[in-house]
Amino acid sequence: MTPLLDSIESAQDLRRLSPSQLESLAAEIRQCLIQSLSRTGGHLGPNLGVVELTIALHMVFNTPEDKILMDVSHQAYIHKLLTGRRKQFDTIRQPGGLNGFMLRTESQHDAYGAGHAGTAISAALGMAVARDLSGGKNHVIAVAGDAAFTNGISYEALNNIAEQTKRLIVVLNDNEWSIDRNVGAIARYFHRIVANERYKHLHDSASRLIEKFGGKAAIHVARKAEEAAKGMLWPSMFFEEFGLTYYGPIDGHNIPLLTQTFEFLKSENRPVLLHVLTQKGKGFQPALDLQKKFHGLGPYDPETGQTKPAGQVTYSEVFANTLVQLANEDEKIVAITAAMPNGTALDLFRPHHPKRYFDVGIAEEHAVIFAAGMATQGYKPVCAIYSTFLQRAFDPIVHDVCLQKLPVIFCMDRAGLSGDDGPTHHGLFDIGYLRDIPEIVLMAPKDEDELADMMLTATQIPGPSGIRYPRGAVAGVARKSKPELLPVGKAEVLADGSDVAILGLGPMITLAQDLAGRLERDGISAAVVNPRFVKPLDVELIEQYAKRVHAFVTFEDHALAGGFGAVVLEVLSQLGLNVPVVRIGWPDRFIEHGKVDQLRARHGVTAEAAYLQLQPYLSSLRRRARVAI
Repeated sequence: MTPLLDSIESAQDLRRLSPSQLESLAAEIRQCLIQSLSRTGGHLGPNLGVVELTIALHMVFNTPEDKILMDVSHQAYIHKLLTGRRKQFDTIRQPGGLNGFMLRTESQHDAYGAGHAGTAISAALGMAVARDLSGGKNHVIAVAGDAAFTNGISYEALNNIAEQTKRLIVVLNDNEWSIDRNVGAIARYFHRIVANERYKHLHDSASRLIEKFGGKAAIHVARKAEEAAKGMLWPSMFFEEFGLTYYGPIDGHNIPLLTQTFEFLKSENRPVLLHVLTQKGKGFQPALDLQKKFHGLGPYDPETGQTKPAGQVTYSEVFANTLVQLANEDEKIVAITAAMPNGTALDLFRPHHPKRYFDVGIAEEHAVIFAAGMATQGYKPVCAIYSTFLQRAFDPIVHDVCLQKLPVIFCMDRAGLSGDDGPTHHGLFDIGYLRDIPEIVLMAPKDEDELADMMLTATQIPGPSGIRYPRGAVAGVARKSKPELLPVGKAEVLADGSDVAILGLGPMITLAQDLAGRLERDGISAAVVNPRFVKPLDVELIEQYAKRVHAFVTFEDHALAGGFGAVVLEVLSQLGLNVPVVRIGWPDRFIEHGKVDQLRARHGVTAEAAYLQLQPYLSSLRRRARVAI
């Protein structure tokens, strides 16, 4: 039962509650999160940690006039609960339901959509400057976790704040997961001085007097003396060098303190940063004990936190275990992740080769250039980065890796549809943004055994290469004891045919086989081809089939624009062969969140859709078959 939460439709309802009721509301919100997400899955741990912080933000600021931005925004569930979406909350991450991140089209209270780290401060600064230009008086607040400060974009934004606006509030949500506790203890002591209004008044008054009577030289001396006194207190000095007045850290679970502090910060006519300490997973012991697991997960038991029994082995696990095997035999192989050791399964690699494992934080650009540097020294770096996150490193891939022909291996996890996480996480563009780069070799395995073969092959390629593979369970085929080298640029013919050639890229080979079976029942001879390589494409094989089939069909878990089917069309055009191509993939739009099978059916990424599109090209074949009979 959540009577207080059920009564909240807006911040006005929130402000009518007493302090004790606000504490009860926080407890009800945690109960709602634990129960609801046990059925739908989602980012439980991060949201449990920001309950009081989000309540305080909405107590003090008025959305949508005031703009609250959350970095990544996977911790925006409470924000949704407090802005009129309580009745829809059980639909979060479900088909047709609430998105798991902030989404501007979902609510006017979602000031900025996000799903990747490091964007909140830049976007907030843009909003603040736009407000200033328009003569507005509203507040802009960017909430960013400590992990977001490992992202270079955050620092690029910090570098510009003081030059561009006089009013912006940045909230550093430190859950003590990444920042040293000793630093937190020193900073807590400093806060008791800095957040004191009397100290602030005296500090400002002293500065004005020194400026009046002593000039800039005296101010410089005073500043140096202040720095000496605060020398150990790096959080304050660090942010103040960027021109932000630092406050904190304060208890991020103390609603009265948070609201009082935010009221104070509203009056500040300068950019400020408030450092709050929160506990990720607060209120649910399993989430406290297993923080990585409960950052984001599927359904679980709301009493014990036990997840449903694990299914098959995942592609990520096959990747990591194969990398261990290859690294055992090749001391030049190193593994690099950008803050996703669990998601990419490199946490399975780390215990075997800890000195050859590198987590660079949420810094994909740095990860790629770091890999390039290692490659110049004879190493074979393997960058395991989600397809959607690798987008952020496009220029380093071009400028630092491919231009120099360096043997960096990009293993693109979550290539293809990412289901419940939605459009910010779908990996539907990697072929499009990589295949036009000279020197790179691009591969897609049809199953887990071929993934291992491609990883071995990649280690022997003298230049850059990429392997794209999906989220989730593997195909379940038997694996060889040792991977085997594949001939670069050569496809695999799984079944020959003379009427239609069907190419299924990666695991989409199953749809190709389904279509072939249906065509065979119609008396149509269908070839089934596992392309293996997007670049270089097996041009010889394409030419051979183009001279005898009536149509091609391509299946890909990728956007049709610039994807694998487009590569086949381009090759046929270059060969001067006019053979129709039915391309099955994702349309030219951002695909919503939902269950993969349902989304495929909705958008025509099915064998049935291919069969229907083929009909105009098969009519002559059927007439020929009737004549032959």
